[in-house]
Amino acid sequence: MKKAFLLLITTASFSCIKAQIKEGTIVYERKINQHRAISDEQMKAMLPEFRTSRHQLIFSDSVSLFKMLPEDEAPDPFAGSGGTRVIMRMSGSDGGDLYKNFKTAQSVSSQEMGGKAYLITDSIKQQPWKIGTETRQILGYTCIKATRKLTMQTAGVRRMSFTSGGGAPQVDTTAAQAKPREIEIVAWYAESLVSPAGPDSYGLLPGVILELNMDNGATVYTATEVKKTADAKDLKEPKKGKVITAAEFNKLRLEMISNQLPVGAGTFRIGG
Repeated sequence: MKKAFLLLITTASFSCIKAQIKEGTIVYERKINQHRAISDEQMKAMLPEFRTSRHQLIFSDSVSLFKMLPEDEAPDPFAGSGGTRVIMRMSGSDGGDLYKNFKTAQSVSSQEMGGKAYLITDSIKQQPWKIGTETRQILGYTCIKATRKLTMQTAGVRRMSFTSGGGAPQVDTTAAQAKPREIEIVAWYAESLVSPAGPDSYGLLPGVILELNMDNGATVYTATEVKKTADAKDLKEPKKGKVITAAEFNKLRLEMISNQLPVGAGTFRIGG
């Protein structure tokens, strides 16, 4: 009887180890609530409430690469208004690749700004997650809930007004005073996916994050597909661009924001 019990425990332990996945590829859908950042009702009426994009995370137990997938051609919501197109960017990580090396605790992000390519190097900082006991199923994986608080320093918002004749929007160059505020981030991670990886800059949990909810639905990443393989040739550090620190890049970005925007004809940015 004792031997049978030990055999059962050994078999269960082996199955648990076998079930652990140390590399993979995840596709996320990201939804940003655009209306939450806009107070003008006329402007809200011209934009869909949510901006949706697809992202890919390739990971192993020691490195990860997060990038945005090409978007399908979408109708221009401003078509027919005098040819003016207004683009609002709610986050600064779109379009670039974010590489993380968890062994060296270093990250490299490829970004473009002002027509120039940059490689932003930074350290991977600890994230003060509080791991709870609540669980849920996501794509067949048992996920555990973790939460943390984050203080956000938002850039000043420039206001726009529209003329009834359908001309170009008028920009009020007086930016509203930026105020830091605390938000809550909720993550659901799968322990069977053995990597501290996650979407964007988030992670450092005992498993890959499959869902991330920032500021009560302001931005939500949801895994739509999980593959148990990772292509080694794609899991490489970006090399193209001028090497710059995160502090230096943020300084350049703030200088651009503080300058007279819009950037280019009919392009307007809110935040970074």
